[in-house]
Amino acid sequence: MSIEKRARGGEAAEGGEHVLTKDRRRVEGKALSATAQPASRRSVHRLSRDRRVSEIMEAARAVFEEKGFDDALISEIADRAEVVEGTIYRYFDNKRDLMVKVIEHWYSGMLSDYDEGLRAISGTRNRLRFMIWRHLKAIHDHPALCRLFFHFLRSGPDYVGTSVFSLNRAYTRRTVDIIREGIAAGEIRPDVELRIARDMIYGSIEHRTWAYLRGEGALDIERTADAITDLVHRGLLISPARPSTRLDAAAIRLENALDRLSRRAAASDRTEGRT
Repeated sequence: MSIEKRARGGEAAEGGEHVLTKDRRRVEGKALSATAQPASRRSVHRLSRDRRVSEIMEAARAVFEEKGFDDALISEIADRAEVVEGTIYRYFDNKRDLMVKVIEHWYSGMLSDYDEGLRAISGTRNRLRFMIWRHLKAIHDHPALCRLFFHFLRSGPDYVGTSVFSLNRAYTRRTVDIIREGIAAGEIRPDVELRIARDMIYGSIEHRTWAYLRGEGALDIERTADAITDLVHRGLLISPARPSTRLDAAAIRLENALDRLSRRAAASDRTEGRT
């Protein structure tokens, strides 16, 4: 082999080694990049505490609405929220605590809607009807959540100590305030028992909607709101004095006076007869 060929062969070998070295570096660089990529992805998609809690509650609400409280499983809630079960227990004590938080979030949203709606409504009857109608609509649109509240939360011994109890008091207080405003305006009787009026309103709504919550038939919220509003509002109004009522009272007083005079005259006659 000539010196020239050997030289060319050496150059080719050196060039090949150079190409291999570049390829090796490229492969090693990709391997390092692939190794570092998952850590980068995890850091980018790490959720804040509030976001994680929000996603767990959203998943829990869906499961509670579909399965109810007894049949809802923490494992299914975790699957829907794409977390492990231990993550749920990091933020919530147990399934009941999670249910309370779900209803609390739902109630808070309703209170905001009520306040916004009331600002545009004037008149005692109109404002009462809005409160009654809005409560009926909440039951109509969210029967599963209402069943959770009525059956599993409100009937529990720990209900008074929950945040939902305070929210419910604030919720019904808006109706009581409307009645107070009607009393101040001279439209509603001042002797109205506010708590009894409140219980009549919400008690009649709940009693009227039990069949619907059991899945028996439909609920006409417009017609029901009108009927309950009319009955309650008419019972609260100051009844104007009718002329016939005043005349009847005067006639009764006159009859009583005549009766007293007659008895006195009879007594006087008996006294004179003895003398």
